Amino acid sequence: MGFFKNLFQSKERKKQAQKYKIGMAKTRESVLGRLDALLVEGARIDEALFEDIEEIFIMADIGVDTVLSLVNHLRETVEVNRIENAESLREIIVEEMFKRYVKDAIVDTNLDVGHPLSVLLFVGVNGVGKTTTIAKVAHLLKHSGKRVMMVAGDTFRAGAINQLRIWSERTGSDFFEKPEGTDPSSVMYDAIQYARNHGIDVLLCDTAGRLQNKANLMKELEKIRKVIAREVPDGPHETLLVLDATTGQNGMSQARIFHEVTVLTGVVLTKLDGTAKGGIALAIKEALDIPIKLVGLGETLEDIEYFDIEEYIYGLFSDLL
Repeated sequence: MGFFKNLFQSKERKKQAQKYKIGMAKTRESVLGRLDALLVEGARIDEALFEDIEEIFIMADIGVDTVLSLVNHLRETVEVNRIENAESLREIIVEEMFKRYVKDAIVDTNLDVGHPLSVLLFVGVNGVGKTTTIAKVAHLLKHSGKRVMMVAGDTFRAGAINQLRIWSERTGSDFFEKPEGTDPSSVMYDAIQYARNHGIDVLLCDTAGRLQNKANLMKELEKIRKVIAREVPDGPHETLLVLDATTGQNGMSQARIFHEVTVLTGVVLTKLDGTAKGGIALAIKEALDIPIKLVGLGETLEDIEYFDIEEYIYGLFSDLL
């Protein structure tokens, strides 16, 4: 029995992973469930099998480069170890996915909120669930004893300020705003001064999500970061890219653009429970080496989890174990 299968032998560990198992059901059942039917005792290992595995993983949005590399590794493993039974590939696949994510290093998914004033910057295109994510993170941090303030830094989109204000009221968070059209970096500066004078622990800063002009986006984010860095030591402490998991490879394109225009410390994957393309977390880490920090696994404020690679892999591949 492999080390990964061993992790989930206890009832307690399986219970911990239940949220992921339920949340990843669409990916597991509609796409990866096909693996369960392929990798059975007595099934032959041949080139047709490897091609089927490739197709299944690509449909799950694990990413073409990752998939090709993984399948080549499977071919080599089969040849070196003279494996003949397809069922033997189950644990090899699961453990290889895990190893590819962690790459022999500890992946820290905790948010950096241990400073006298911690500043978290949220970036991402409009419509990915950025505002809702800020609300969920506020709820999460408030439950750990932090006093949180939401900062309305998207001053150009009609309704963005009001939308964030409503979430601040629902979560019982402090809220900071300036009139629509105010320079976002000016909003950040004033918010930091206010936070210092009012005992705020964590600032959750919204930003505009316009991708039409990459140069303007870069300029705006750079200006915001400079203001924060000047006013708060080591700030911003997190720059989190919010991605909608249901967009699949389009989300990868967004990740590449934001990775080019600003320094990202992590990714928040929203709507992971609503997609059959849940493999995108593996693709992002492999392609850009940015850790997934949080995942959204439902509609309520409580449905956000610190990313756990072991539980995520279990949620994807529990049918194979």
